[in-house]
Amino acid sequence: MLISMLVALLYSGPDVKPLLHASLITIGTGGITVATMFNAEKKINRNDGFIIVSLVWIVFSFFGSLPYLLSHSIPNLTDAFFETMSGFTTTGSSILNDIEALPHGILFWRSLTQWLGGMGIIVLSLAILPVFGIGGMQLFAAEVPGPVPDKLNPRIQQTAKNLWAIYVAFTLVEALLLWGGGMTFFDAVNHSFTTMATGGYSTKQASIAYWNSPFIQYVIIFFMFIAGTNFTLTYSALTGKFDKMYKNEEFKYYFLFVVIFTAIIFSGLLLTTQLGYEQAFRDTLFQVVSIITTTGFATADYLTWTPFLMVLIFTLFFFGGSAGSTGGGIKIMRIVLLLKNSYYELRRLLHPNAIIPVRFNKRSVSEQIITNVLAFFMIYLMIFFVSTVLFTLIEPDLNSSMGAVATCLGNIGPGLGNYGPAENFYQVQPAGKWFLSFLMLLGRLELFTVLVLFSPAFWKK
Repeated sequence: MLISMLVALLYSGPDVKPLLHASLITIGTGGITVATMFNAEKKINRNDGFIIVSLVWIVFSFFGSLPYLLSHSIPNLTDAFFETMSGFTTTGSSILNDIEALPHGILFWRSLTQWLGGMGIIVLSLAILPVFGIGGMQLFAAEVPGPVPDKLNPRIQQTAKNLWAIYVAFTLVEALLLWGGGMTFFDAVNHSFTTMATGGYSTKQASIAYWNSPFIQYVIIFFMFIAGTNFTLTYSALTGKFDKMYKNEEFKYYFLFVVIFTAIIFSGLLLTTQLGYEQAFRDTLFQVVSIITTTGFATADYLTWTPFLMVLIFTLFFFGGSAGSTGGGIKIMRIVLLLKNSYYELRRLLHPNAIIPVRFNKRSVSEQIITNVLAFFMIYLMIFFVSTVLFTLIEPDLNSSMGAVATCLGNIGPGLGNYGPAENFYQVQPAGKWFLSFLMLLGRLELFTVLVLFSPAFWKK
């Protein structure tokens, strides 16, 4: 908030005092908490981990709402909380009707919430959560051995440092490229924040479509793709271990899905629109990468495409980026394991006495992980369907309700119907905004981390 205040000072904006006051309230609350809890038990057990991880996003979102409320940029708590939760969870759904009207400091804070949230989920998922066995992190714990209790601090600190270094480096490079490509320095920095976080917040109401620049759009496509890749693989590639990346099965499927969906939609656009080859290819690739990585930037309104192409885009709502990336959604690794397990089940029917294990990256995947993936997938779909039915009480249009629930649960941003890329969530009733905010948190923390708090067994001593 203080950094955002400096930006406000630089542009002589009216948001200097609100950002200062918001930061002082936050610092004061934090200071009092530290002082009163100084002698508290320092050891964190598994249940503490579940509670801390879940509450961090909620508490941060309440305090993160202060700049909006105090500056009157977003005058009511419901809208301010929705915008902030959407920021920290890197969802990118917005209630703002005139983004350009916001002062520079508030716009910077808005983008910064996504940048912090993007790195937050990476550090949690790769450095901290494996210790507690939280969520679906055991899926890639075999690929990326997590820290063990007796080496907790050194391993976590080194992992976090490496992740931060990569994250900051890519953010800087993208900002410089966008600045050189025609964006103002302010816009370039903000969009590099929200690209690397796969968040999708823009400083313009028209999103990336505001800049009709192929260079800017291709730069953002590249960095969205990188942000949707497992950061441990990116680290391996940057340290010269390229074989780890191109041999990694999840990365291969991630790349393959992008190619397949791009090819089909590109062909469909050529047949059904008057767009030229390059424009059709760029629009297709941008939308496919934006949705599969759950970034949510837009250069075209996919709701104006033919129903078949729109359904393909909606299908991508349920993919998500790689495990260990800033992307949300189900994750490519789970999709691959689901497909493989389904295929091997057919083979087991033909050869009932054969032992046919599911393999991932040439290693056998345990039954526990397969069960976890199947449970996650079924619970994800169940939550989607139940939430859609509940949301129709607020939004009668089924198409719009499905889009709103899918985009918030998958941390994507734009949805369908009344909540497409050319619209926003301003018109949703207050109860609906709180409900969608909960879905953002649920999706960001991969369901189990939050759902376990609703289990009576969790609260037994």
